[in-house]
Amino acid sequence: MLEKGLVQLYTGNGKGKTTAAFGQALRAAGAGNKVIIYQFLKPPTLDLAERKALAKCNLPITIHPLELPWDMAKSFKDAQLMNLTSEKIHEICQQAAEAAAKRLWDVFIFDELAYCHAKGLAKLEDIKHVIDSRDERVEIILTGQDAKPELMELADYVVEMKSRKHPFEKGIYARKGIEY
Repeated sequence: MLEKGLVQLYTGNGKGKTTAAFGQALRAAGAGNKVIIYQFLKPPTLDLAERKALAKCNLPITIHPLELPWDMAKSFKDAQLMNLTSEKIHEICQQAAEAAAKRLWDVFIFDELAYCHAKGLAKLEDIKHVIDSRDERVEIILTGQDAKPELMELADYVVEMKSRKHPFEKGIYARKGIEY
């Protein structure tokens, strides 16, 4: 169990932010910590191999995807869905703040919350509330590209994944089991 929880932020335009967070979840669970992963903009209907792998592992890791339909190409143009998503993110942050204060889990991962904040779907005060409300032994991990400086200020660790070359530039699309 953790004696001192910190705040980690994985951001940047490169691959690996969610992968790093899931790796941290495995490491934490392997050390006896309970982990919850909130996934934003990745609905339960999205076929993600990392969720399938964790479901097979019998580890103390809970995954909580946002129960809203989301399509990265279309949803940002739907004002009603944007408002609903923003409201749901606010509710989840309020619930997570209460759970973190009670230390119901040792590690809280908020996948894509930094991106949600950058796009106006998540409020800085909600994220700050989770961080400030948590038990001192709770670790917080945030992921998402385009993290704003004010979000970086809240973190103890900031890791920026930078893309220097991407297979998409050669017409190679996301591959199941590698990119998702």
